[in-house]
Amino acid sequence: MQITFHGHACFELREGDITALVDPFLAPSNPAAQVTADEVDPTHVLLTHGHGDHIADAVAVAKRTGAHCVAITELAHWLKEQGVEEVNGPNLGGTVPFDWGRVKVVPALHTNTTPDRTVMGAAAGLVIELGGVTVYHLGDTALFSDLRLIGERESPDVAIVPIGGHFTMDRHDAAYACELIGAGTVIPCHYHTFSRIETDSEAFKAEVEAATESEVVLLRPGESYEVK
Repeated sequence: MQITFHGHACFELREGDITALVDPFLAPSNPAAQVTADEVDPTHVLLTHGHGDHIADAVAVAKRTGAHCVAITELAHWLKEQGVEEVNGPNLGGTVPFDWGRVKVVPALHTNTTPDRTVMGAAAGLVIELGGVTVYHLGDTALFSDLRLIGERESPDVAIVPIGGHFTMDRHDAAYACELIGAGTVIPCHYHTFSRIETDSEAFKAEVEAATESEVVLLRPGESYEVK
């Protein structure tokens, strides 16, 4: 599987004919992104929650490409109201099976509103299995102890972890979260996009690799990582 970072918390997961775009927040809204909503062509759009820095381009991309969207129930209904046709809306703990794998919705400790400030219920993380690789995108979350349970149940190969603080856990809590999850590879996100979430990613990498057996991969926007 190839994982491409588009800045902030937006990633593309690619394997064969499948491209899953997680939390589409692209140029020009995302100052870190190197591509616009017109330059991506996903088969699936997967959403952790409804904040603008995670779904700014979701509706436009889904309508243009016909991508199948997965989002927690309330947010899925909102997408349908915006005219998105292919939508699946599981709740926490629910799994959507596909021919290529699955998407499971798991808890995250965060708020969840749409850009118009409509409350959407719970925020989520996503466990995505594609091409025999399991990726756990934590979404926006604070540190909580059940990250260990999710790690034990799902055995993720890759954990995508927010580290910027202020709106999510900071790099110190995120490093401890990596100890709880136990993924082979960790990719940090949700940092450097704005001044409030600037942090030391190299220090995060050093702390995680000193305390765990995980490898931390630091990606710049536009860069990709091939999961072996």
